[in-house]
Amino acid sequence: MGFSSFLNGDPDRKLVIIQLTGGNDGLNTVMQLNNYDTLANLRSNILIPENQLLQVTDEHAFHPSMNGIRDLYDQGAVHIIQNVAYPNQNRSHFRSTDIWSTASDADEFLDTGWVGRYMEDKFTGYPDGYPNSDCPDPLALTVGNFTSETCQGTTTNFSIAVSDLDAIRNLDDPNTSNLPDNCYGEEMSFLIESIITSNAYASRLTQAADAGNNLSSKYIDGDNLAEQLMTVAKLISGGLETQIYIVSLGGFDTHANQVDANDPTVGVHANLWESVSEGVCAFLDDMKLQGLDDNIVCMTFSEFGRQIRSNGSLGTDHGTAAPLFLFGNCIEGGIFGDNIEIPANIDPQDGVPMQFDFRDIYGTVLERLFNADEQKVRELIYDDYQRLNIFPADCYSSTNNQTLDESVLKLWPNPSSDFIHLEFIDANVQVSRIEIFNGLGARMSGVSTNQQTYSINIADYPAGQYVLRLRTENGFVVKRFLKMQ
Repeated sequence: MGFSSFLNGDPDRKLVIIQLTGGNDGLNTVMQLNNYDTLANLRSNILIPENQLLQVTDEHAFHPSMNGIRDLYDQGAVHIIQNVAYPNQNRSHFRSTDIWSTASDADEFLDTGWVGRYMEDKFTGYPDGYPNSDCPDPLALTVGNFTSETCQGTTTNFSIAVSDLDAIRNLDDPNTSNLPDNCYGEEMSFLIESIITSNAYASRLTQAADAGNNLSSKYIDGDNLAEQLMTVAKLISGGLETQIYIVSLGGFDTHANQVDANDPTVGVHANLWESVSEGVCAFLDDMKLQGLDDNIVCMTFSEFGRQIRSNGSLGTDHGTAAPLFLFGNCIEGGIFGDNIEIPANIDPQDGVPMQFDFRDIYGTVLERLFNADEQKVRELIYDDYQRLNIFPADCYSSTNNQTLDESVLKLWPNPSSDFIHLEFIDANVQVSRIEIFNGLGARMSGVSTNQQTYSINIADYPAGQYVLRLRTENGFVVKRFLKMQ
């Protein structure tokens, strides 16, 4: 299976995954302006003054450090999906990162990453026989000291780790003669084959690095993420056919000092988003200057968002959903998903409720960018996969709508102490699944149905705020309701 048959016959398509480690505060990243007055009371010690935000629509504004992303947004090269998470949110860094990397359910433990499973299905037998004339280059590359869990297969990782292009070197050729016919010999044979494979890939990386260039002047000198993206750009420009790259930026676990006490526009979170914003902007500029930008897609992910209320340490604690960004020339530009309802009396530990399951984004990338079969996506990612409107038809292929106006749904009574009743106003909107989540992101109930009206017994639920999520053939609707004693 060669590169040319991997991505729709086009080996030039590249996916750059940007991991934002620690859990990004989405509410201070993409400001939902309709909630500004409420947030001014709930997070007054960290909220950015409205007149200093970078307004991009009537309803949305960016953090003031995101000038680069704002410029890309104005060019139609930014696709933002709000309220992304997974059911039964786990607020542990380690477990939630594992869920995002493997695309598992919250109560499911997988040993393989979502990219690794896809590659294992395509590149049967890897690493035996690789590299070869059809696939001379690494299948995936992690910029750093360790391979990415997203690329983990059943027996091996499909990515190689590179931290410094100038430090790449071949290992000494191993002695392959006189291996004993026992377990020791089998283990030695495996190590020898690994060294031979590593040396072959190291030679290709060196060739690409020597042939490649960085032409953009927009990279921030000494910035860690910028340096990682420069590495990716140089290898791509040097002709490396690797199609998946993983870079990362840590520091998003902002429990304290997320902002400066005297100026909420600066501080840790501002520095992080300046790094992301300017780094991505420079990387795409680099690719454009080299005529390689049409086939590049960048995608962020972080293990969770932060809570809606700030804490007393100028920070935010572990929450639920947050926005996910995609960048590139061939995406559907804009901000998608509903602006959430935030009551003034929000429960102390409530996070942003989930509207979109991150696995639908992964699946859409596999199906539309990588030309994976929809049924194969369901097998590799999850059964309930629903395609999202990320890529326009003139770039890859047509897609479904991904969000609906919440006015198509009537919910009453609200508040309620025993039952809530649902009715779809538009008979053409066909509901397929109804789920209820509490403020911590835990799923309280879920039912598949095609009824236009439905009643749910909530009498046994503890009093508090809940979120109703409805799935239809055309997208998702999210509504909040209050359970009374």
